Amino acid sequence: MFENLSERLERSFKILRGEGKITEVNIAETLKEVRRALLDADVSYKVAKDFCDSVKEKAMGANVLTAVKPQQMMVKIVHDELAAFMGSAASDINVKGNPAIVMAAGLNGSGKTTFCAKLALHLKNKKGMKVMLAACDTFRPAAIEQLKTLGGQVGVPVFSLEGEADPVKVSLAALAAAKSEGYSVLIVDTAGRLTVDEELMDEIRRMHAALNPTETLFVVDAMTGQDAVLSAKAFNEAIDYDGVVLTKMDGDTRGGAALSVKAVAGKPIKFVGTGEKLEALDVFHPERVADRILGMGDVVSLVEKAQEQFDEKQARELHKKIAHNQFTLADFYDQIQQVKKMGNLKDLAGMLPGMDKAMKNVDIPDDAFKSTEAIILSMTPWEKSHPEGINGSRRRRIAEGSGTSLADVNKLLKQFEGTRRMMKSAMDGSLAARLRGRR
Repeated sequence: MFENLSERLERSFKILRGEGKITEVNIAETLKEVRRALLDADVSYKVAKDFCDSVKEKAMGANVLTAVKPQQMMVKIVHDELAAFMGSAASDINVKGNPAIVMAAGLNGSGKTTFCAKLALHLKNKKGMKVMLAACDTFRPAAIEQLKTLGGQVGVPVFSLEGEADPVKVSLAALAAAKSEGYSVLIVDTAGRLTVDEELMDEIRRMHAALNPTETLFVVDAMTGQDAVLSAKAFNEAIDYDGVVLTKMDGDTRGGAALSVKAVAGKPIKFVGTGEKLEALDVFHPERVADRILGMGDVVSLVEKAQEQFDEKQARELHKKIAHNQFTLADFYDQIQQVKKMGNLKDLAGMLPGMDKAMKNVDIPDDAFKSTEAIILSMTPWEKSHPEGINGSRRRRIAEGSGTSLADVNKLLKQFEGTRRMMKSAMDGSLAARLRGRR
């Protein structure tokens, strides 16, 4: 995400390197490059101009401390302005009601149906809510079946009315069913429509008026850039929605939609889709996104993702195993599964400060652990617990069973033993430090 913008902004800040203070001349030159970077990122000219004017006003009025270099001050000001333009703080979804009604609207092909399933999983797993999905896209023939398939994958029921073409009637019937069956949230999937199609826009207005949803979200493909921003503005004029969802953010190297939509449509970005997996939905945090754009990483989100996958009891048990040198290949396999649930490996690495740039030309496939998993799964329970006892014949059998080479098996066992020693050493060092502190 934001790969091109990050590089351009980094180059623009270099203009201030070696300067003793911020002046009209060097700030003008720097902001000219910043404006070009924003325009190349598909940010509208007006938004880019307003952004640079705001940065200049703050930079020229800043009380620059002697300990802070002009380049560092400019990075700080641009960071704060980026966050402010994207909404400053995360905006929570309103799911209060009996049931709460969340309505998803947007253009054709924006990913609404998939988003509805992702949101259902998010509310179910992270907020512990009882969710029902409503298939109200009666315009696209495969939409109902698609939602039912996705609903099955996330373990959420899908309401539909066979043979009913009026989405307003379907949505009201779904609401009645959700109320009678005690669901806390009803997520309504609607048909994709173009702003130029007045008949379909009128239909979404009628649905909105009939349901009176507690939360209306406009779902749009981030990769369409300024088109996404313009359609967000048009839809807001039609149904006055509560927030924006940007899908396919993982494929958007420019970031124009994320940077412009709040300024143009006046509505916050609430969620971003960051991958094809149904777990790949993140709450939008403007400050954290500003951190990533400026190469500062996003350690907070990385820690949150880890906390979601690793429970406290498992962590304590793992800690004890490492301390007693009982960490096994079975434990190693379990840790791989937890890491995979956290998301795309390259994206996770990019959350570490400075790693976005380092990972630019590095390809980490989603199946990076495939051969390691195959080797471990080809072992017997005894072999997983006693890797030091895996002799030559066992290694050959494991290689054949996993479809890998003997060299691959030898490499894994060597790496695992080194990892186990390192973990034990780190644990012993931590314990020794704590004991010294008690004296």
